[in-house]
Amino acid sequence: MKRIILALAVISMLPTVVNAQDDVKIGKSNIKLESRMMTPEALWAMGRIGTVEVSPDGKQVVYQVGYYSVKANKSRQVICVMDADGKNNRQLSVSSKSETDPTWLDANTIAYLSGGEVWAMKSDGTDRRQLSKTDGKVEGFKFSPDRTKVILIESIPFHEIIKENPNDLPKATGRRVTDLMYRHWDHYVESIQHPFLCSVSGYNIATEQTDILDGEPYECPMEPFGGIEQLAWSPDSKTIAYTCRKKTGLEYSISTDSDIYLYNIGTRKTTNLCKPADYKAPANDPTRTLKIQPVNAPENLKNNVGYDQNPQFSPDGKYIAWQSMERDGYEADLNRLCIYEMATGTKRYVDWKSDVEAFCWGYGKEHLLYFLSVWHGCNNMYAVTKDLKTIQLTESWGDWTSLQLANDGKHIIATRQSLSAPTDIYRVTPMAVQDQPLDGTPGVHHIIESPIEQISFENKHILDQLTFGKVQQRWVDTSDGKKMLVWIMLPANYEEGKKYPTLLFCEGGPQSPVSQFWSYRWNFQMMAANGYVVIAPNRHGLPGFGQEWKEEISGDWSGLCMDDYLAAIDDAAENLPFVDKDRLGAVGASFGGFSVYYLAGIHEKRFKAFIAHDGAFNLAAMYLETEENWFSNWEYDEAYWHRPQMPNAKKTYHDSPHKMVEKWDTPILCIHGEKDFRINYTQGMAAFNAARMKGIPAELLIFPDENHWVLKPQNGILWQRTFFNWLDRWLK
Repeated sequence: MKRIILALAVISMLPTVVNAQDDVKIGKSNIKLESRMMTPEALWAMGRIGTVEVSPDGKQVVYQVGYYSVKANKSRQVICVMDADGKNNRQLSVSSKSETDPTWLDANTIAYLSGGEVWAMKSDGTDRRQLSKTDGKVEGFKFSPDRTKVILIESIPFHEIIKENPNDLPKATGRRVTDLMYRHWDHYVESIQHPFLCSVSGYNIATEQTDILDGEPYECPMEPFGGIEQLAWSPDSKTIAYTCRKKTGLEYSISTDSDIYLYNIGTRKTTNLCKPADYKAPANDPTRTLKIQPVNAPENLKNNVGYDQNPQFSPDGKYIAWQSMERDGYEADLNRLCIYEMATGTKRYVDWKSDVEAFCWGYGKEHLLYFLSVWHGCNNMYAVTKDLKTIQLTESWGDWTSLQLANDGKHIIATRQSLSAPTDIYRVTPMAVQDQPLDGTPGVHHIIESPIEQISFENKHILDQLTFGKVQQRWVDTSDGKKMLVWIMLPANYEEGKKYPTLLFCEGGPQSPVSQFWSYRWNFQMMAANGYVVIAPNRHGLPGFGQEWKEEISGDWSGLCMDDYLAAIDDAAENLPFVDKDRLGAVGASFGGFSVYYLAGIHEKRFKAFIAHDGAFNLAAMYLETEENWFSNWEYDEAYWHRPQMPNAKKTYHDSPHKMVEKWDTPILCIHGEKDFRINYTQGMAAFNAARMKGIPAELLIFPDENHWVLKPQNGILWQRTFFNWLDRWLK
């Protein structure tokens, strides 16, 4: 569930123009604001930058921007290009259809995806031509370095779990389910993605295909968020590295064990780079946490039994790097950077103390790799030296979210956002390694602040019209004698000497960082624009403060992390002169929604209003309702029916919020999506029903067509209006 909150929707709203074919053409907004305060309409008018790629000669940058129309309730993705210094920026997309996934075929040719086919055009937008002919089946693609081959991602029917209905019952809607993992995230699993290999001639893609996983009932890329980044070409174009969890049904639902495989194009043979050829996974009890089972025994951890994904070959082809978690069944384990030597099979790991979120290889002699990682509430950029130590390249209040090294080896093109700015593109010039002593931080040599230049200004025309709240940082004492980082957002109309209603923000995950993220739903500047102070604590269980701090959440959802929430809001109420202690609210989604439901039973009248989005309410029910059973096993320790229960399980089920409703006394808004298969919508309905049956003022905002997020523009506007109407009713 960590990925639930990390993965934010790329969506926006723009004015619409209807063309002759009644298609909606959506482009960049020219919105004029009536005031300098953020509104839902202004937020949704912002362009959302997606894929970014540097041309082979390093002179141009192509990127994708998403625009949405609230009126039409639909989106359009467009492709833009600019010089590497940000000059000569222009939009290439001209049709009403979305164009996505731009990548360079050569210094002047861009390939992209539109209508389920691969297309190409010149970098000035001319000479458009369709390269693939698959009847619209392509969902992703990656050309080989020599441009003679391409991987196409396509979905194939999958009926191992949900059986096909008889041919003579074409209108039957029933699904006969025979095992677990019959649905994932927001859909029933009746198809899976496979990578297909095709030859290329003159950039034209042959219709003949080779399924790299021919006959294998496994998905690649992996559900629910995997994409083309889970596959990689070797520099000589002879092999493909790919990510796959070769499990189905019950075995899949309790395990996070994915591996990196090497597919030889000439021999069509596949080799597992993570495990020996004779490896056999030990048997496990599917109703207990894998942390205490043989698969995670010390002697077995060398076999890479956790998440391994997103391989990248080194420029010389001698190594492959990938992100690697050590233990099976734990999706929030330390996300390490593994380096595999092709000649010897030796695996080494970069010496670092926090999760690696993204990485790329270096070309120079000084820096082996570059990566992004969160530390103390900020996602910064780091370099890896030859001895696998790290150097911090950026140090600011912000979140770097992607990076790519230009072929000249001198610049990194990266994207960055913050609590006060949506994503834009930047050029970073990594400084050379200097001979300096360690600064005392484990795994870090020193900090070298690199020159940074912003080269895109996607939403400047909107941001220049807005007044934003100021961000502050505060460290608060915790109940176990430690210090906790708390982000504080002041109201946009802040006046010295005034007191303001204040919101405690409860993060999801439960191991997602409260960093400098920009969200199009949980947007702190939107809260500031509505006159609220925001208190956002980096409680126990969040990354960026060491693995011990992060792991103290598992098995203790109602302990230290709840103490942290109360410590943060009590500190604010007592010590911050602008906080009105009589007008406090608590809000959150996913684990944050669980936190709100739990706080409702223990807050002792601190809060005057609650909002829980897609939160877990009844943990015993959720144990069997969620689709990825490894999550509940690791977080709860075991199934609720075991007797006697392990201590963590006993505490977890005893402290489930649904058992504390008798103590509820505060108005609550419950929000849920009916297509949320991670935390079923029945959890939100049950919480709302309980509140109303107790006579507590409550509302339920239910979305039949949304999942764990709210992705449709009109639903997004409704969400924002309902959110602030509820808070204003009780806190103003």
